[in-house]
Amino acid sequence: MFNIEEFDIKLDTDYIGRNFIYSDEVESTNSLLLQSKDFNQDGAVLLAEFQTQGRGRKNREWISNSGQNLTFSILLNSEFKDHKINLINFCACIAVAQAIENLYQLDVELKWPNDVLIHKRKIAGILLESISKASKIVKVVVGIGINVNQPNFPGKFDIVPTSIRKEFHEIVSREKLLSEVLNNFETNLNILKKSPKKIIDLWKSRSKMIGEKIKIVEDDKIKLGIFDDIDENGFLILKQGDKKEKIYYGDVGLRER
Repeated sequence: MFNIEEFDIKLDTDYIGRNFIYSDEVESTNSLLLQSKDFNQDGAVLLAEFQTQGRGRKNREWISNSGQNLTFSILLNSEFKDHKINLINFCACIAVAQAIENLYQLDVELKWPNDVLIHKRKIAGILLESISKASKIVKVVVGIGINVNQPNFPGKFDIVPTSIRKEFHEIVSREKLLSEVLNNFETNLNILKKSPKKIIDLWKSRSKMIGEKIKIVEDDKIKLGIFDDIDENGFLILKQGDKKEKIYYGDVGLRER
């Protein structure tokens, strides 16, 4: 069972996670926070031990053993400019990486747009969803799934999954990890308000693909080129010869030289 008191002792935020909702089972933490009229407090966090319809990007199923991992969503209901959405995603990715590095001294890599890796294996994923009114984004939900204590992952995956337990070789405290992620996330949001470039630099410092030959797959389209850079809004810049193209979404992988 998740120990809420242990989590609360470690939480050091002004508003992220101060309204904390714990559930044994929901369809999707993202969907519930997006649609609920009961949970509207900025920074509210919903943690579910199990999601019957957990999902990642492009509606891919996110499978997570009950009681062993962290599947949660964070509600942000300030008004946001469209271009900041990707950088909020970066704030979450960095927060997860920082927490794992600080607590377990593991080498973490960030993969565009929303994956957190250890030894090229996926340990966490981020899914942002939002609601707009009159062309303004009024509600953002940041969904985060972290493989914490799950010992194995049967099945086939695009990116082989792993867990902190498998990499650290010990069962770890989910309560301490969650509080650390939320502490970092609030700090990163504050940095974003003052210096978006610093968030981009923090993300880029953990990316090992920049400068590499990559393949981008989106639906039935494949694009090849060099991962040239990340622009000021968090989009990937693909270089093909003398031409550069801004990539807004897609599955990115290294290709043979």
